[in-house]
Amino acid sequence: MNIKEEIDKLTEELKVYQDKYYKEGVSLISDTEYDRLTDRLIELEKEHPELQHPDSPTRRVGSDLTNDFPEVRHTIPVLSLDKAYSDEAVLDFFSKSIQKEGGALSFAAEEKIDGISMVLYYEKGILVRAVTRGNGEVGNDVTPNIVTMRSVPLSLPESIDIAVRGEVYLEKADFERLNAAEPDEAKRAANPRNLAAGTVRRQKSSEAGRVPLTIFCYEGFWGNRSETPSDHLHILSKLKKLGFRINPHLAFFDSDKAKAKAKLDAAELDGEAYGFSEIDEFIKKKTAERKSLPYEIDGLVFKINELDVREKFGYTEHHPRWAIAYKFEAPQAEAKLLGITVQVGRTGRITPVAEITPTKLGGSTIRRATLHNQEYIEELELAIGDTVSVSKRGDVIPAVESVIEKNDAGNTTFVLPDECPCCHTHIVQIGGLQYCPNYDCPDQVKGRISFFASTDQMDIETLGPKTVELLYNAGILRSVEDIYTADYSSAADLSGIGEKSVKLLEKGIKESLERPFATVLSSLGVADIGKKSAELLVKNGFDSIDKILDAAAKGDAEAFSSIPGFGEVTGRRIVEAFSSERLRATIGSLRKAGLHMDTSSDKKDDEEYEKIFSGEVWCITGSFKNFNPRTKALKEIEKRGGRTVSSVTSKTTHLLAGEGGGSKRAEAERLGVKIVNEDEFMTLLGVEKKKEESDDGQLLLF
Repeated sequence: MNIKEEIDKLTEELKVYQDKYYKEGVSLISDTEYDRLTDRLIELEKEHPELQHPDSPTRRVGSDLTNDFPEVRHTIPVLSLDKAYSDEAVLDFFSKSIQKEGGALSFAAEEKIDGISMVLYYEKGILVRAVTRGNGEVGNDVTPNIVTMRSVPLSLPESIDIAVRGEVYLEKADFERLNAAEPDEAKRAANPRNLAAGTVRRQKSSEAGRVPLTIFCYEGFWGNRSETPSDHLHILSKLKKLGFRINPHLAFFDSDKAKAKAKLDAAELDGEAYGFSEIDEFIKKKTAERKSLPYEIDGLVFKINELDVREKFGYTEHHPRWAIAYKFEAPQAEAKLLGITVQVGRTGRITPVAEITPTKLGGSTIRRATLHNQEYIEELELAIGDTVSVSKRGDVIPAVESVIEKNDAGNTTFVLPDECPCCHTHIVQIGGLQYCPNYDCPDQVKGRISFFASTDQMDIETLGPKTVELLYNAGILRSVEDIYTADYSSAADLSGIGEKSVKLLEKGIKESLERPFATVLSSLGVADIGKKSAELLVKNGFDSIDKILDAAAKGDAEAFSSIPGFGEVTGRRIVEAFSSERLRATIGSLRKAGLHMDTSSDKKDDEEYEKIFSGEVWCITGSFKNFNPRTKALKEIEKRGGRTVSSVTSKTTHLLAGEGGGSKRAEAERLGVKIVNEDEFMTLLGVEKKKEESDDGQLLLF
């Protein structure tokens, strides 16, 4: 047998084994034998690349070469869908469509998979391109990553030209397993869709191949129009026969159930048959089933079945007139993306922020929302002018969640600039994030000072971001250590400060010298050392800055990683941070200024409080008259032995609810968590309201 014959034989054998296993769940040979045959084919194809089949099974393995994802123009319409939020709206769509057509129509109903829209392009039965939706006209070619998916046919049993639309997704169980295996909590995805989107854009297809993505296909567009089936049911039937994976949870509506069942049978499809009068029953059923499905869905899609009517109805600039998406939950807010501002944080991290049309959300009007990073923007395929869904994560941070409607100006996915918008230093990429590497970048310096002085850290009165900006621009503050050595006499002359504010500032700085060591430690702004981490370090023997510096100097990452809840990554980061000459110099200056660098001089203030909340777990939501910012309420709970958390779970015992509380309150009610209002909380603390007020009108309680 010559080389070509051996490659041909191995290719055909492995394709049979793959099809049997991934489509029917049948193993024809052992894993060891399968791996041996695959390795042999890879070896032969490397030596003779000209003999590799375009649909070779080895393409499923992926490559370690870095991928480029060029933009490709779609040859079919790839649009969004019009939305409905009630069964009445769906029935209205049915009746208006029938009235417009002037005759009988039928409708298919499919689950709206919460995944990544993908178009698979085949030429003469061979997969040549896999392209993301993009802006509906232009998307990214992500073929190297998509061919690693076992559920995507590399070749078809017929030599046809066809474009197939589908939704790439990750099952819930696989998401939980992969997320749990990620040691770096910051890199864990928020949901299966985000992990799927990130995988589709992995730079190395060998990495994408390790994530078990799959696809449901739901539309086909034949290059030869004469080959196109007459209706949607027969499109699905044909796609299934060609080897594509279609969602078995299909429903079909006609004027009565018997007609619907007859059409399903004619197309040789399994599915549920319904009459038009049963829409309400169907939607209730699917809503109840939603949580038990192995994958995420966020709605249902209803489509006119007859293709000639679809063609007659046509499209708007945004969506087809022959389909509608029923959403299980109305978006918390819709807004138009007016622009994207690029911010520089205290660590140099570059963060894009969405500038949106003023939108009411959670009792307030929001104009900005986070976009996290470039990767997140690409996952959403977000462009200026898009209509977006915005939520408040944890009732606090507004975030853009999804694109509802693409812009009609042809704008493509936004790309972050190459230079820092503040100091114009070239931006560097670290993992999935972008950073300005200039430690002296003005925005970073101001961010470090503001963080150090913030209420949750050293709590220096009046030294907020606006004051820091004024003092920095005046040359009075240029570093964290300057806080304790600067001459503030000239600050009273600055517009927006004044003598009274200067006195309060100097008083606040003096009071900050009494903050406990754990607070000083967390205020240094070291990655991975927040309030809780600082307390853990102290409890596990690192009760002085010198012990931390000594361990870092020895490169003893294990001393930190062995602390429960830290891990190897955190251990290495702490060593790296405290080995920095800049941080060591800052610590030296702060020590000289008189800040607590060990626990021996800490005041034991908490001992005077009765531990009335011992064993309780508290969460907080809304706004308060007497606790501004509301983190002051959290401190009162912790002083009295309670534990505080950021979200409501089954372990939460109490929710402190102020004005405007949203999803946390609803979740607390669902779980039976005790809800405490502000007046009740004040009574628990045993504090009576004083009539004296501060300059900003806030009641002085303690």
